[in-house]
Amino acid sequence: MSESGRGASRTAVLVCQGRAAANGRAAPGQFADPVAVRLLRAEERRPVDEVRANTPPSGWRERTGYESVRACAEVVVPRTVAIDEALRARLTDQLVILGAGLDTRAWRLPELARTDVWEVDHPASQQDKRARLAEAASEPGGPDERDRPAEGPTAVARSVRFTSVDFAVDDLGTALDAAGHDPSSPTTWLWEGVVPYLTRAEVRATVGALAARTVPGSALVVNYQAPSARAKAGRLLTRVLGSSVTAGEPWRSLWKPERMAALLAEYGLRVMSDDSLLALAHTLGAPAEERSSLRSGRVAVAESR
Repeated sequence: MSESGRGASRTAVLVCQGRAAANGRAAPGQFADPVAVRLLRAEERRPVDEVRANTPPSGWRERTGYESVRACAEVVVPRTVAIDEALRARLTDQLVILGAGLDTRAWRLPELARTDVWEVDHPASQQDKRARLAEAASEPGGPDERDRPAEGPTAVARSVRFTSVDFAVDDLGTALDAAGHDPSSPTTWLWEGVVPYLTRAEVRATVGALAARTVPGSALVVNYQAPSARAKAGRLLTRVLGSSVTAGEPWRSLWKPERMAALLAEYGLRVMSDDSLLALAHTLGAPAEERSSLRSGRVAVAESR
């Protein structure tokens, strides 16, 4: 637990489990994340292995964990592919990942070889990730050598700069200045899986903070959730039952595409594309159930005017 009383994000772990479960099995040739499993601890790998083997456990609690990872895998594949493609098309010397969690791009995208990456996250989550990286580096391989290299993950980006920011008390610009970010140089901003957990005021404040450090040639790739009655009901049910590992991390803001576009336009960012995860899943030919999180999840790409 951090000094502010908040622990590391459980959602970040679930998303990492989803990527690990999907690696080598979903959208071959388009999706791959061999690094994700290296950031998971033994007990977190168990449901991943079960999903990969298609062997659901019998216990209620264990089956809930299994289904959570399986569902997450279906969601993160189109989301990851869309974001990776957007980043490749808009490479700059600077990539800032807001709410980085257990993101692996600085360790798996060779296109970032000439890019400095800033991973911005809450101190507790960042401390957890750095501990996992250290554990992976000291681990001599694992049970499935096909999926997990013997050595720890090595960054392929030019540099990775961990930047701790508690948005409740810290200023993003001040933190990035201290970490060596150059606001006069084009920056690619990635904001994945964070917006729903912020209030509308916090989302607006973050857009304003990044826009103040954005010059022409920059871009923002943002993942957010649109309003959905089914998604709302599902999230409420898991909170009531306490059946989700992320039940303590409720959604606080949902955005219609036109509202998100209007917000970004206020700060000089023009939306170039905005697609639902379900539509993206269909373009991949990936098996996708009619999950509410696929229907409501979106990835938008905006460029600085």
